[in-house]
Amino acid sequence: MISLYSIIFNGMDATPIDVQVQLASGLSKPEFNIIGLADRAVKESAERIKNVLGALNISLPPKRLTVNLSPADVEKSGSHFDLPILCGILCALGILPENQLSHYLILGEVGLNGTIVRTDGVLPASVWAKKHNMGIICPAAQGGEARMADHTDILAPNHVLELINHFSGKLTLDVPDAPTQLTSTATCGDMADVHGQESAKRALEIAAAGGHAMLMVGPPGSGKTMLASRLAGIMPEMTAEQILETSIIYSIAGQLDGRGLMRNRPFRSVHHTASQVALAGGGANAHPGEISLAHNGVLFLDELPEFNRATLEILRQPMESGKIMISRAKNTATYPARFQLIAAMNPCPCGHLGNAALSCSRAPRCAEAYQNKISGPLLDRIDLHVDVDAVNPWEMNTASDAPRETSAQIRARVVAAYNRQIARQGCLNARLDGPELDAAAKLTPELQNFLNTAAEKMGMSARGYNRVRRIARTIADLAGRDALEMSDIAEALSYRPINRGKYGAVIK
Repeated sequence: MISLYSIIFNGMDATPIDVQVQLASGLSKPEFNIIGLADRAVKESAERIKNVLGALNISLPPKRLTVNLSPADVEKSGSHFDLPILCGILCALGILPENQLSHYLILGEVGLNGTIVRTDGVLPASVWAKKHNMGIICPAAQGGEARMADHTDILAPNHVLELINHFSGKLTLDVPDAPTQLTSTATCGDMADVHGQESAKRALEIAAAGGHAMLMVGPPGSGKTMLASRLAGIMPEMTAEQILETSIIYSIAGQLDGRGLMRNRPFRSVHHTASQVALAGGGANAHPGEISLAHNGVLFLDELPEFNRATLEILRQPMESGKIMISRAKNTATYPARFQLIAAMNPCPCGHLGNAALSCSRAPRCAEAYQNKISGPLLDRIDLHVDVDAVNPWEMNTASDAPRETSAQIRARVVAAYNRQIARQGCLNARLDGPELDAAAKLTPELQNFLNTAAEKMGMSARGYNRVRRIARTIADLAGRDALEMSDIAEALSYRPINRGKYGAVIK
């Protein structure tokens, strides 16, 4: 019996698969069976492999060929089993050396002519292989992706013949080079491009520094999308661990494309027609959704009330836990989902609430119905609520001599505040809770009385109360202060809605 190794992923968890191949005598013609709870894509490997063998002028003997994928109680899916099964058969036929291939983790889809084509999950497979002192065999197009795990024992052939010739000594496959191109999911503009909106810029700075969720409410054309798209540009750079973790998620999702590690923070802008599966993840293979693809980055939801309410409610648990569990009938997968939510919305369907000349005849009743599409518990989880007023045309005069802060200038303050948080508590202020929050955001009796009085008047929930403390802590960090001051609490309270004034009632 031949025994080689491949791998499957359940969320971020890897399970090695023992690909066992056995030729049994006693038949007048070849028979090919794949067992071990294999799905249709895996079972179709038999036909692809038969054609590849025919293209290589290799005939199967008149024996029963059985491929067992162990452990048998774990469902196997994906076309990446083509290559390990084919290698196992070639070992059984004496064409490839089992003693050498058993050292490798093998994955790749095989075309009918023997070419080895792309598959998902090469980067996390390479990480796993290196950790367990194994080499990896993968498609040539993804050799650079495997190399990004700082792994060097890599074989990346274009064709099955290259693999055969390598082990026969006729050819030497070189270790692929790691790609030098940096992968980015978005192009960040500069904050200096934004005219006016100083209060919104300030809120974005606080959001970036402390990892806080933010909601912008304002009429069409006020610059909400423009502001949101620039958030990633003022956030601190990702750590090496975050870069690798984010890149692994994109590799599993098939969106890394071998271009390089995800060195820039993701910015995922989701259309309001997105389904629950698109947002949370799932499907037959429990692939990551938008909230996991936004891990360590920004999840931007424009036109928030236009989203299906059930879809939005999916956000509540991941916003608190930083991960999401996808449960399906056949398997359960868990993905990280430590994203920063930035949402935007018009105050009403027409978008012009507060402008008597443009608003509809149903104002302000239409605003209440429109904004009530978003549940109170979800809104309560959003730290910063900001009104974004329309910009006057004369404020956009490019000839203005008034200097505007660049993203680099704002980012310098954000990074300094970020470093203070990491040095003090090891995490961002948005994640503080319980004793850690009490220690980081100590309140004097005067501040305690002030906050208690405000919370009572605003009808604030316990969750909202703690969010005010977290925001105040971030404001103090941006100012470089260890102790909270009255101004920090007051500014933090301004971002918690009691009512929306000209933009209508939202939440207490």
